[in-house]
Amino acid sequence: MATGLFFLLTCTGLPLALALALSSSDSAYPSPYGLHASCGADDLIPVRREVYGGGRIIDISHQFHSEMPSWGSPDGLGHFLWLAMSMKNGSLANSSEMKFSVHTGTHVDAPGHVFDYYFDAGFDVDTLDLEVLNGPAQLVDVPRDKNITADVMKALNIPKGVRRVLFRTLNTDRRLMYKKEFDSSFVGFMKDGAQWLVDNTDIKLVGLDYLSVAAFDDAIPAHLVFLEGKETILVEGLKLDDVQPGTYNLHCLPLRLVGAEGAPARCILIK
Repeated sequence: MATGLFFLLTCTGLPLALALALSSSDSAYPSPYGLHASCGADDLIPVRREVYGGGRIIDISHQFHSEMPSWGSPDGLGHFLWLAMSMKNGSLANSSEMKFSVHTGTHVDAPGHVFDYYFDAGFDVDTLDLEVLNGPAQLVDVPRDKNITADVMKALNIPKGVRRVLFRTLNTDRRLMYKKEFDSSFVGFMKDGAQWLVDNTDIKLVGLDYLSVAAFDDAIPAHLVFLEGKETILVEGLKLDDVQPGTYNLHCLPLRLVGAEGAPARCILIK
């Protein structure tokens, strides 16, 4: 009996009294806590994947962890997740809480991010168009020695009719999203590149591979160009490693945070 109880406690983390009660239940009526007769090592090795479905589905969102980069921080995101209720301390379930900027990791920007009157009017992430956030998308490689200027946009020759473009830059090669310290030398759009895109293409979703779609020196001017018309959605902090350039189906779903000008998003590409 003692051995069985120790096994239950070891595998589930249940308090002793609860384990005792559950241990006497008839096997024909399984425990609501999902206890099993065995707790083998194979059951305790979680699988984390970047691709699914034999390579057909590619996760292009970054994991959240304490050493991921955070805007302006030399020390990364830091402690943001804690176990507010723990089964080891007697709670019936584990329950975590978290706190971080809505512009952390892979995330979207809404018009209220840089326009205060849009923020006051309620143009938050819950108003973003899911039709824009989901659909065919083009992944393109940007020349590695350049920010995205008007000349670079012209040279990319993105056809009319393309509505969603993910721009892979030197940021991916430098693995900036895997480095703890914020790096202001990241590549991004300059104001003239943003203006050329808005004026000369049908692109309504712009994705980039660091915490801002716009280069550090032009961060606000380029964001103003993109978001003034309320039609362009910005997706920042994308994970574009080892993804071939080409056309995919993009699915990007930000959290529905009413009143927030940004939100974390899970983004995937489907071949």
